Amino acid sequence: CRLRLSQNLDQFLGGTSMASAIEKVLKPERKPVNKAKTCFDFTYTMKIGDVVLAKKGNSTILGIGEVIGPYEYDEAAPEHVNRRKIKWAKTGEWQVPTNSWDKTLTEITDSPLLNNYLDIIERPDGPRVNHWWLNANPRVWNFTDLEVEATQTYTSYNEKGNKRRVYKYFEEARPGDLVIGYNSSPDKEIVALCKIAKALYESEEGESLEIRKIQALENPISLKELQSIPELQDCEPLINNQGSLFKLTSEQYEIIRDLVDERNTISPKPSPYSKEEAMKDLFINEEKFDDFLSVLHHKKNILLQGPPGVGKTFIAKRLAFALMGQKDEQKVQMIQFHQSYSYEDFIQGYRPNDDGNFDLKNGIFYDFCKKAQRDKDSKYFFIIDEINRGNLSKIFGELMMLIEPDKRGAEYAIPLTYAQGIDEKFHIPTNLYLIGTMNTADRSLAIVDYALRRRFSFIDLEPCFESPKFKEFLIGHNVEENVVDKIIEKMNDLNRQIAKDEKNLGAGYRIGHSFFCPDGVHDTYGFSWYKRIIEHEIRPLIHEYWFDDMDKAELAIGRFFD
Repeated sequence: CRLRLSQNLDQFLGGTSMASAIEKVLKPERKPVNKAKTCFDFTYTMKIGDVVLAKKGNSTILGIGEVIGPYEYDEAAPEHVNRRKIKWAKTGEWQVPTNSWDKTLTEITDSPLLNNYLDIIERPDGPRVNHWWLNANPRVWNFTDLEVEATQTYTSYNEKGNKRRVYKYFEEARPGDLVIGYNSSPDKEIVALCKIAKALYESEEGESLEIRKIQALENPISLKELQSIPELQDCEPLINNQGSLFKLTSEQYEIIRDLVDERNTISPKPSPYSKEEAMKDLFINEEKFDDFLSVLHHKKNILLQGPPGVGKTFIAKRLAFALMGQKDEQKVQMIQFHQSYSYEDFIQGYRPNDDGNFDLKNGIFYDFCKKAQRDKDSKYFFIIDEINRGNLSKIFGELMMLIEPDKRGAEYAIPLTYAQGIDEKFHIPTNLYLIGTMNTADRSLAIVDYALRRRFSFIDLEPCFESPKFKEFLIGHNVEENVVDKIIEKMNDLNRQIAKDEKNLGAGYRIGHSFFCPDGVHDTYGFSWYKRIIEHEIRPLIHEYWFDDMDKAELAIGRFFD
């Protein structure tokens, strides 16, 4: 496709930024609105499975095909560096009535002439496209496990030899028809978009349709959500979902497709992420960071523990990005436990709906596991901040077994507490990693549940005031050097005093370096900045530590200003 902007288009997140780039390169007399829209549609709007008519001028069609690949940028190509893969069904030269398609790329779905053009070039699947909804029973096969572009046969007779409901739909389906792929259990959700690849034929399994998956949905659409849409109240599979193949009107299909597209928008391409980038502004050496990565890779569950302010959450995300090799926020989920957090919040439970009844809702960890299951070739990371604040046995429930590294995968799937039947099972995928953080200075917390403790590898993080990298960081961020020296000296003295107080405190109560990391708001950071941190952040901690000896607390604070 010859576009007006010979640059990598997915670096631009919208038509406005594309228009600005075109203006810089081509310097047109008028605003390049159409050119920018062409570039944006080619990159983001055009979907896998869309049908393309290739034209020459305004009255000649050169071919018809199907989009089978995402947008690609081929910098080495001698021309046409912006590309989409098309599977051409038919090529040639057909004269069609003159039209006003004068742009490089034009959306013609609603053009009144479209069916005429399709008839003229004898479209292989006929002038009309039917729309279907197909149920897959995961006990036999499911759309999630089917790879994109792979095919699956679906018999028109059930295992008892009877025609499926409604048999005439199997007879009407023809190649090119669009299919909504639905998993009938346990989640009851649309997970894929497909096409009929082959009409009824005699396969090894018997009379069958052949279905080709053209798109996997990262964010599925639940049956209950579809049932709440007024425009779909007459939709066959939503009225009675007992059956396999259902017919949709073109309007019903478009409503569902719009919802699918809205939920599954194209995210910006994740940027590469190196170990060097991960270690930037971390005050630990490379050997220790490599050890952290190795433990996370092999154990799959780690717990970062340490005093307040040592950067536990800060390091958690960097470990995740470093292990996956790219900075992809879509594959990292973070939550924080608290005393009221429950199994129903985390895994699954009943929640009231607008009608005064209760619906079974999936928790955040359940949904994230499902997301990872649908993308087996990528690594996913679930970060639990303040993990020891929750009642861990209550929150994890039966998943206490499944989080073990050697109990991952479908072969260890078990029914959950709220499973609708014994066949409705759940598992934690092998590509999911758990990172917990724990504040060792929280005196209100009980010791972490032993059953959970043995499933995690523990990593200790300590204050880094003595690290040369910390001093370099402060000076590099415009902290006055005399203030840097005072911070290091006074905090080391305080932490030694805290560590020696083994009766009430100990090493786990030392204070971390992140309290003194500049926020980037000021040009320089001097004594007034230092004083503000001591008065409003360090003092309250010291008062809490020595709440029964205020003279000792005030004496410790006073040393910061000697």
